Amino acid sequence: MFLKTGTGWQIAAILIAALVLLPVAVLVGFALQGSIGLWPHLIRNVLANALMQTAILLAGVGSIVAVIGTVTAWLIAGFDFPGRRLLGWALLLPLAVPTYIIAYAYLDILHPVGPVQSLIREMLGYASPRDFRLPHIRSMAGCILLLGFVLYPYVYLPVRALFATQAANLLEASRTLGAGPVRVFWRIVLPLARPAIAVGMALALMETLNDIGAAEFLGVRTLTVSVYSTWINRTDLPGAAQIALVMLAIVVALVMIERRARRGQLYAGSSRRLLPLSRVQLRGAAAWGATLFCALPVLIGFAAPAAYLVRQAWRRVAFSGIPSRIWVEAGQTAALALTATLVAVGLGLIISAAPRLHPNALTRAAARVSTLGYAVPGTILAIGLLPVITFADRQISGVLGWFMDSAPQLILLGSGAALIHAYVARFLAIASGGIEAGMTRIPISLDHAARSMGQNPSGVFRNIHVPLSRASMAAAGLLIFVDCVKELPATLLLRPLNVETLATHLYGEAARGTYEDASIAALLIVLIGMLPVALLSRSIRA
Repeated sequence: MFLKTGTGWQIAAILIAALVLLPVAVLVGFALQGSIGLWPHLIRNVLANALMQTAILLAGVGSIVAVIGTVTAWLIAGFDFPGRRLLGWALLLPLAVPTYIIAYAYLDILHPVGPVQSLIREMLGYASPRDFRLPHIRSMAGCILLLGFVLYPYVYLPVRALFATQAANLLEASRTLGAGPVRVFWRIVLPLARPAIAVGMALALMETLNDIGAAEFLGVRTLTVSVYSTWINRTDLPGAAQIALVMLAIVVALVMIERRARRGQLYAGSSRRLLPLSRVQLRGAAAWGATLFCALPVLIGFAAPAAYLVRQAWRRVAFSGIPSRIWVEAGQTAALALTATLVAVGLGLIISAAPRLHPNALTRAAARVSTLGYAVPGTILAIGLLPVITFADRQISGVLGWFMDSAPQLILLGSGAALIHAYVARFLAIASGGIEAGMTRIPISLDHAARSMGQNPSGVFRNIHVPLSRASMAAAGLLIFVDCVKELPATLLLRPLNVETLATHLYGEAARGTYEDASIAALLIVLIGMLPVALLSRSIRA
């Protein structure tokens, strides 16, 4: 067997890392083959506006997620107020709502003739939208607000985890010295939480950069939207690849900024005992103010759009029943997501075990490289994979042409292999990260004992690592499955012909403005997205 020796595990790790890097490498090469004359046109007519709008969007979303995520985490961790226990896990619920679904929902909720503005006009005595209407949600400000209220859990979760795991000595000492809550927050809490805030903001901004549906629905022409329109509407793949390189440069810059923000910001608690943080009891207006501040993100980021989807889905079912095609699309979504999940978990298990079974610098480097795909937007992966898949399809078709009169032309692209490759490359980091965290709890002495009894690396892997990693494999698989179901950009660009998933169905219906027809698909995606939220809520204590 290939993996019986340590060298085999090293080669496997390198091949998996190459699987992740292949789309990026091809993208760079393909963009360089494009016409140099495209750059003046792109800079003048596409990049200038797209870069400006992307920068404004990232700055706005970053500010909102940092403020909401940090303040809510501090309130939940440091204070007692009405509803704190319930809100502690409810603040995770917006993670279940993809950004394109919240945009889709609020386009109808806040429409000039929608329920919110109609109710406001009725209360104020106005009869027509011509007499009174709120600013349109289809704007940069609307996009920033909605994305901020759905992505803040990326900051809330690590910051709250930091408060739960760090020793409370510094906070308790500052309180005993007479520092008030505001001073404690600015002088102690904020510096302490800076590494976690940096990590969460980087993840939220990468999700913002990866977004295509919300930005397009809300009229914001980001780099991702420009890549899609340049490729699909103008059939200009080299131009799309060159824009994607600019996106990749921004992603690299975000990662570097995040790492620089964390440099030298490591904190350690007492080696003797970690004191739990004693919560301050809030009363009166302060208590209800804290409740309102923590409840508002849940209301905007989850409760309102979820209630809207339930209402619209009920109206659609009551009027004409559940469309039969939704079950076909759900089945196609599940098949693609399940296949990608199994492949990603399998590869993640190998890449996590390789440094233990053949520890050297090359294997460890390959393991680190394999996690880079999560930082690469789905649009970039799709563009990088397309030339490789089409080339492979031509070669396979040419070989089959020797044996049959009419050889198929789109074997890999038509079968969904390209989309599964994109899913695996993008979400392999979730599998390897989760499984590696589980493997760290397996004593290395078990590996040594198995080797001393004559087991080769493959036997250690099969008899020790796999059985003891089942829980972490299951958790990672759940997260990957849900992310594959929610992924829109890569699915939109690489799905096989005549294949619709729940995400692409929703995108098409929302683009046509037929919101009721899209509500069932959107509700199914949200319900599936609640699975990892339930898992996360069990891992934290309110």
